[in-house]
This record gives sequence, structure tokens and C-alpha cells, in this order.
Amino acid sequence: MRPIWSGSIQFGLVNIPVNVYSATSSERISFHWLHKKDQGRIHNKRVCEIDGKEVPNDEIVKGYEYSKGEYVEVEDEDFKRIAIESTKTINISDFVKSEEIDPMFFDTPYYLAPGKAAGQTYVLLREALKSSGKVGIAKVAIRQREYLAAVRPHGSALMLDTMHFADEITNSSELNLPSEDVKIDKRQLKVAEQLVEGLTAKFDSSKYQDTYREALLEVIDQKMKGAKVKPAAPRKAKPTNVVDIMDKLKESLKQIEKKKPTTRPARAKKRASKSKAA
Repeated sequence: MRPIWSGSIQFGLVNIPVNVYSATSSERISFHWLHKKDQGRIHNKRVCEIDGKEVPNDEIVKGYEYSKGEYVEVEDEDFKRIAIESTKTINISDFVKSEEIDPMFFDTPYYLAPGKAAGQTYVLLREALKSSGKVGIAKVAIRQREYLAAVRPHGSALMLDTMHFADEITNSSELNLPSEDVKIDKRQLKVAEQLVEGLTAKFDSSKYQDTYREALLEVIDQKMKGAKVKPAAPRKAKPTNVVDIMDKLKESLKQIEKKKPTTRPARAKKRASKSKAA
């Protein structure tokens, strides 16, 4: 695995050389637009909406729409003037409790591996973060753009998570949500809690597969072989009404009980142990 870039973590007077690696990869299937008649590729043309003519690249500029239909042109020199030097330094300014960070702030995860002769200080920071339950909040400049980021331990690795700034997070108060003090039936809550408990399991990422991608690849494979693909039956889930929610909850519990492995009665276990002893 090749690093995206090499730099260093800095906090106080401490400097830890690190290599940065992608922690995720996209497995999404991409498509091209084609002309149905002859399978020719369709390309997007840049056309001026005023004169209707295609515009060459050297005549295209960037503009910021400050009012409906009103733009101010922003030139390359303007971007150079405010460009942040990509120092490739992860500069930690604060350490905060991990539980204080809302997960929605996290954006893209990266692995950090120690650079040359940096293993000892790397481990020191990793273990200090683990024992304290803290996360390092940093600023990092990548490709002339500044990012907010978090440095946190993840098993034997340190992770760098780029984060959203506060003004990039939308407020849920704008949504029409039920109030937190809405009264609910205690019996329904009890059964709902039992249902949650019945479906509780240890998280295992390998258990969850991208079934949509698998089904799409299967359709593509069938079409490559010339097979006719049958249309899928439409499925639409109906919302559960307040009137019948108790019945739905109880029926769900029954289904969970049926799926649970049955255990032999205590007497049967004793008989089995006696026969083994004999």
C-alpha cells in the first residue's frame, strides 16, 4: 500500500513523522451515458446559456453567484492569494474527550503509520490517547485547502479523520420532529425494549454485505450473457400505525424467539452426562 503523502504530527514541541494512507475504498459501480441506437459515448458539452454556443476551455472562468443571476468572477490569482501552503503537518491544538464529538462531524478516515525512526513516539501518543480517552483536534492543509481533523487511536493504529466545520452541520431544529417529552405508552415501551434486546448482537462488519451491488453485478452478468432479466416485483413497506403497533411488536418478539437456538432441559443434560460417565 502506497502512502497518499508523508508528513508529521505536531503537538507542543513533539514532532512525529507519519505516512498517511487511505482507510476506505469505493466499490461503487460506475456507468457511462450511451446513445441507445449505436452505443456511442455521450459527452457533456459546455454551452453558454446566453448565445447557445459551445465554449472552449480557455474562455471558461469561475464565478460566485452572490445574488440570483449575478456573479463575481474569481481568477486564478485570487485563489493563489489565499492558498494555504500544504505543509503536510497535522498540527494538534487541543485534546478533547472522544465522547464530546458528535459522530456527524467525522468525514473521511485515514490511517497514520509511523515514519522512519518514529515508532516509539508514535506508540507513546497512541497509548496516551487510549488511556486518557482523548482525541487530538488538529488543522491540516491538503491540496491548498485547510481541513479540521481528529487524531485518534484505533487498535494498533492512529487514525486521522477529516471533519466538517461547525457551519457545515445543518441544524435538526429545522425539521418537523416529535418533541422529546411526547408521552408514550409504558407497555409499548417495555415491549419495544424487549425487541431491541432480542435483536442485540455484537457488531461484526463482515456480516453486512452490499446486496444492492451484488444484485446489480448479477443483472450486468446476465445481460452480458444475453439472458432476459425479469423485472423485480415492486416492494413498498407500509408505516406501522399507532393502533396496531403493540401487535406488531409482540409478533416481532415471537419471530425472534423462534429463531433462537433451543436448549435442552436440565434433566436431559444430566442424563447425557451420566451416560458419558458410564
